[in-house]
Amino acid sequence: MIGRLLAGRGVGIERAADFLDPTLRALMPDPDVLEDMPVAASRLADAVQRGETVAVFGDYDVDGAASGALMAGFLRDLGCSVISYVPDRLAEGYGPNAAALRGLAERGASLIVCVDCGTAAGAALAAVRGLADVVVLDHHKAEGPPPEVVATVNPNRLDCRSGLGMLCAAAIAFLTAVATTRVLRKRGFFGAMREPDMMALLDLVALATVCDVMPLTGLNRAFVTQGLKVMARRERVGINALLDAAQVKDRPSAMTLGFALGPRINAAGRISEADMGLRLLLCEDAIEARGIAEALDAVNRQRQAVEAEMLEDALRAAGQQIAAGHAVVLVAGAQWHPGVVGIVAGRIKERYNRPACVAGIADGIAKGSGRSVVGLDLGAAIIAARQHDLLRTGGGHAMAAGFTLPEGNIGRFHDFLDTRLAAARLLPSAADLVVEAALGVAGCTVELAQQIGKLAPFGNGNEEPLIVLPRCRVVRADRVGKDGNTVRVFIEGEGGGGRLKGVMFRAREGAVADALMARDNAPLHLAGQLRAEAWNGATSASFIVADVARAS
Repeated sequence: MIGRLLAGRGVGIERAADFLDPTLRALMPDPDVLEDMPVAASRLADAVQRGETVAVFGDYDVDGAASGALMAGFLRDLGCSVISYVPDRLAEGYGPNAAALRGLAERGASLIVCVDCGTAAGAALAAVRGLADVVVLDHHKAEGPPPEVVATVNPNRLDCRSGLGMLCAAAIAFLTAVATTRVLRKRGFFGAMREPDMMALLDLVALATVCDVMPLTGLNRAFVTQGLKVMARRERVGINALLDAAQVKDRPSAMTLGFALGPRINAAGRISEADMGLRLLLCEDAIEARGIAEALDAVNRQRQAVEAEMLEDALRAAGQQIAAGHAVVLVAGAQWHPGVVGIVAGRIKERYNRPACVAGIADGIAKGSGRSVVGLDLGAAIIAARQHDLLRTGGGHAMAAGFTLPEGNIGRFHDFLDTRLAAARLLPSAADLVVEAALGVAGCTVELAQQIGKLAPFGNGNEEPLIVLPRCRVVRADRVGKDGNTVRVFIEGEGGGGRLKGVMFRAREGAVADALMARDNAPLHLAGQLRAEAWNGATSASFIVADVARAS
């Protein structure tokens, strides 16, 4: 089975070992392949040797918090005085601004390191020229030459030939820390002093890689695999506290990062204190960390309530636009919270399999976020719209982007996206299911589930194998969980061949949930994932239902 799954994913014999057991030894590049890395590492090494005050200017999402914590902790442990700064989403917006940068210089920062931002902030960075040096560690798409600063390390700058454009900002920060340590070693800085433990930083890299939806292939696969091992030791006080707040008791997985930790860290930047996630990741006091983690958990519940209020109206408007023939969904609402619009855009994209943009309008200005589908570069479209003077600000990745514009430009902006991403009209109404195997219920054993699990970590670029159970029957179904949003089923193969427990999440309503809950005992084809799940010391096979078709 493993051989078939690997072959189906284009992994040949020569790559199989590195895929199943990805290591940094085998996959880590020389950091100097990144443009400007030698200059950045040298300047950071200078700051360490001189004991300078360094400011780390980050972003309010998970990648920003993780890359900020990685760089701030690395420099702090080497003796620098570090000032961390995260802009307020509502008051300052994304990225460096002149007032904040000048304030950091006034507080004594002789070097400012921008993480997960800065590539497109040349004008703002110019405000501290002569007051402080600037190093940019970023991964966002570049439109032109890099800003006029000491160094811009970004695999997506136009002149970088590293081939590392799939890395998140935390991964770039990690490579920079490795390069800086190498420079310091050559200069004889460490002597009797112990060098930093680079591997201990990989929990932050794994967290950011998964939550920024980077492809889990190649080097990223090694980062996440090794980072999860570090996280399982629960040595980082802040992450340990957040795992407890999220009631995670099992060994962390990529799903833990994406669905338990990530939303809680993101929630602070969306609707609360922007730097709360960063402070948690840097925290070294267990009691303080527990308080921050519990606050993040509460903020996340608040975020869910705000999201629920917006989602129904946004989905209704999106359905009307799809029916009217739009290639791209663009919906906006008065006073919609700008910190939640990205999540709602993601929900619309999942529901209709279309690129989706959602914006909140206040004082005549629409601030929004978008999510795209594979093969349609929304970030490039947003940048092009700004270059056509439709937006005040805009940029991002192929799969996600942000923007601001005058309310009066919304119609023209929508027309522009429809034209630029017209191929979206050819997409089916729901994403195709890529089925990798068909099994009888009796064949869904614990041993097989454990074998399939060897292909983890699963995520973007390495999806969990989707399996079809043909012609089986649901012999029992009920709703579980405090909100009744989960359907639990017990499945039998045709003719009584085996029995298997299954579950479907986010199943409050819809045709799939109705089919599972029906009492007609009709044969069904079930599509989903087979997993080995441990509970109270016992391991069993479980089927996570993704879709249902009635068997003829």
